[in-house]
Amino acid sequence: MPIARAKATLTDIGTEELAHMEMVAALVYNLVKDASIEEIRRAGMDEYYADHDKALYFVNASGAPWVASYIQSKGDPLADLHEDLAAEQKARATYENLIRLSDDANVSEVLRFLREREIVHFQRFGETLMAVQEHLAHRHVF
Repeated sequence: MPIARAKATLTDIGTEELAHMEMVAALVYNLVKDASIEEIRRAGMDEYYADHDKALYFVNASGAPWVASYIQSKGDPLADLHEDLAAEQKARATYENLIRLSDDANVSEVLRFLREREIVHFQRFGETLMAVQEHLAHRHVF
């Protein structure tokens, strides 16, 4: 990022996103830690259980493991910020889908908090994008 403000925004949001992963992991752990084998089977998690027991292993809803290629980076500040904006909207939509699937008020509350943070991140990335565009539009003499 060409300006300090953008670097700070990326650092702050990136740190918070790691905390989001931890919160989701804690939710999943607490939901399955006392589940019986029969409950795990009924939930369709028997294949996951066979490979991982009740341990946390980051996979998507289809069972595909998390990989670093999910993080898109072009090296161009404008392209990267647009990617960040899109990622925040995808996360917001996923949280909304999970909220609709949830029948647990406590889980839904956490998911609503996470969804709201994605909305805030989207706003911060938008502000950062405008600041970077303004910076790049001015001629710089060194």
